[in-house]
Amino acid sequence: MKLLILGGTEFLGRYLVEAALVGGHEVTLFNRGQTNPDLFPNLEKLRGNRDGELEALKGRQWDAVIDTCGYVPRVVRATIELLVNSVDHYTFISSLSVYANTNVPGQDESAPVEVLTNANHLEDEENPETYGARKALCEQIVEETMPGRVLSIRAGMLVGPHDYSDRFPYWVRRVAQGGEVLAPGRPNRPVQLIDVRDLAAWTLRAIEARQTGVYNATWPDYLLTMGQLLEVCRTATGSDAYFTWVDEQFLKEKEVKPWSEIPFWLPEAEFAGFFSFDCRKAIRAGLSYRPLVDTVQDILAWDSTRETTTEPSKRSLVLAQGQIGLSPEREQELLKAWHKECFNV
Repeated sequence: MKLLILGGTEFLGRYLVEAALVGGHEVTLFNRGQTNPDLFPNLEKLRGNRDGELEALKGRQWDAVIDTCGYVPRVVRATIELLVNSVDHYTFISSLSVYANTNVPGQDESAPVEVLTNANHLEDEENPETYGARKALCEQIVEETMPGRVLSIRAGMLVGPHDYSDRFPYWVRRVAQGGEVLAPGRPNRPVQLIDVRDLAAWTLRAIEARQTGVYNATWPDYLLTMGQLLEVCRTATGSDAYFTWVDEQFLKEKEVKPWSEIPFWLPEAEFAGFFSFDCRKAIRAGLSYRPLVDTVQDILAWDSTRETTTEPSKRSLVLAQGQIGLSPEREQELLKAWHKECFNV
């Protein structure tokens, strides 16, 4: 199969390429050449910019395309309108953030999605508050342009090696360091995530089978709690960490930033459904998962190489946008205040 991947050198993209090569497919990459440009030196690389510089895609034919980097509806429309007669099948990597109500557990693909009510936000690629609505509109554009030929994958929180968001690597690293670890909210609070390599492998199988439609894609297919997640991190890293569970209201009062300062924590009052989506449709379609302990160990091994790797780290960029994870000083400050409030010590 001749496969075009838009992006293809960062996190999910790189694993999609690897899965495609393992499957014996002929891969072409289209990107700006700014992220990991030396990755996959033997592949055909078309250079351009999705925002107005699509000339390299003209006059070509592929069996399928994977869109890993569609965030602005106008840009997605321009891309798919150019490719509509050049590919048979279009895979759009979307997000579980498209759903309108994050407070409803167990939502499947039929649940209502967000609607972008302010046209001024259509171009606002860096605005996290409009991310879900923009992704939902992109899905709609792709399906309307290539009806019956589109696979939309609403991906959950991706984890694994090369995850420079630092959200899950923070927990792996912090637990590995040992000692008292601040853990947010209830230990039995549900969480969901998916190893990026499992998602990539399933995506390629779905494309080979010419599957279409919308799929929630996350893990697990059972109830996983934050407490269990951290216990797996402790087991996998062999650390002596122990967890102090701190009340959400206390964290709010201390102005701790959900999702950034404490990754994988969103206040349950507003986000009770965000980590409990129904992914049975994808599982029936062949989505499978590796053990979480393997993912944790692989992240730990990768994380230990990050200071010496030749791959450019995005950690500085992420931190410039807001601290990912608690600093040691901030964590100790919060733990001391929590102990004082609970036990007067």
